Amino acid sequence: MIDCHIHVVPPNLPGVGPLSPLLKLSPETIATELRQQMLTAGVSAALAMGEWNAGPDDPLGVNKTLAIAALVPGLRPIGVCDPTRTDADHLRRCEEVMASGRLAALKCYLGYLHYEPAHPHYRRYYELAGKYRLPVMFHTGDTYSPMAKLRYAHPLGVDEVAVDHPDTRFVICHIGNPWVTDCAEVIYKNMNVWADLSGLLVGDDGVFATEEARDLAADLLHEVRRGMKYAERPNRFLYGTDWPLAPMPAYRDFVREAVPPEYHECVFEENARRLFRLG
Repeated sequence: MIDCHIHVVPPNLPGVGPLSPLLKLSPETIATELRQQMLTAGVSAALAMGEWNAGPDDPLGVNKTLAIAALVPGLRPIGVCDPTRTDADHLRRCEEVMASGRLAALKCYLGYLHYEPAHPHYRRYYELAGKYRLPVMFHTGDTYSPMAKLRYAHPLGVDEVAVDHPDTRFVICHIGNPWVTDCAEVIYKNMNVWADLSGLLVGDDGVFATEEARDLAADLLHEVRRGMKYAERPNRFLYGTDWPLAPMPAYRDFVREAVPPEYHECVFEENARRLFRLG
């Protein structure tokens, strides 16, 4: 099982805290908890988001993630694109990191950063991602910040860059929730677009056990199944949790219910293995 969307460091975004107190602790403590979660949930590989604006020596914000990955077999970092930085020196240093082969993907924090997917400041990142065969993941849908602007996080914005960059592969994170049907349409139309199922339910094990969470899960189950049916491409959906915002075992059980059984193998592992070239 591959979890293509987790966090091991605070994202460092405007208006967003560390996501979890755990992520403020030492790399060793985070690694220990992550290894246990992966073991319990049956996860063999996980992809972790980096941090935005991490400084000149870390242009894609992955150094802290790499330190934790050294302690967690199967953990790979995802670099963060910074649309506020388009100078040649910054992009040169970004390309050096991409060329190193250490990354699994890039991430654009739509909404949190007030740039639409087609903004010119993102274009060079997409070109480099295509060159190094790195998928570009977009935050879409609801956000964790009152400073975010939702119009930039709508999944329909991904359609424009999917058309303009046919050699780059894109991932709509959180299946665009609450705009799930719009996300499904973008996948249906474009052969270079995927979606992950992360972050649809958040909370600890106690929250997941509440009646309110069960009611919400039932609604989301319908939305996920409708989206997959509309898209007509089960090979374009990816499993992710958004850990530590949700416990891996509980979220796995939720997705098992939401995804039709005949698609479990591709959604939980095969699609991610091919897209991210995990071997």
